[in-house]
Amino acid sequence: MAARQAGTVDDTLILVEHPEVITLGRSAKSANVLHAGDIPVVAIERGGDVTLHGPGQIVAYPIFLLREGERDLHRYLRGLEEVIIRTVAELGLVAVRVPGRTGVWTGPPEAKRKLASIGVAVRKWVTMHGLALNVSIDLARFATINPCGFPSGVMTSIKRELGRPVDLARVKQVLCRQIADVFERRWRETVDSP
Repeated sequence: MAARQAGTVDDTLILVEHPEVITLGRSAKSANVLHAGDIPVVAIERGGDVTLHGPGQIVAYPIFLLREGERDLHRYLRGLEEVIIRTVAELGLVAVRVPGRTGVWTGPPEAKRKLASIGVAVRKWVTMHGLALNVSIDLARFATINPCGFPSGVMTSIKRELGRPVDLARVKQVLCRQIADVFERRWRETVDSP
């Protein structure tokens, strides 16, 4: 982030699958961690409440210098939601925004399920943190928390909603392209070994 603020690196997108970890955003309520057990709990500087990360979930960290005309946090959040909505649409799943609730949801109006969480921070107009898209994560693991303050049963995944396995590499490819399109960014792909 400091290198992007200094202008010594270009806009960067990092896509990862984290080992299991519970993260606490700046608005986290300790009561929303129910029983972490052996899952590490880490306080971080993004906005939002409590979130679980783990295998089968793509976490995207855009490290972007917001340009003139982009310097609106709500616009940026809506852009991340748009990225997710377009990504899952390409995979055959309809997803929507729910007014007053940051993130992306799917399912009927009376029983919306949360497909992706978003928590960001911006310093000197450079973004950090980002989005967590549930592709094939073990949804039972969300029972350790009240994700974003909701009951754990609200969480879902692309795999669950489509009723079939999903190729994680394909989802990453689509997500990366949609981030580039929505935010009008271009970069060259590099892959680091774990």
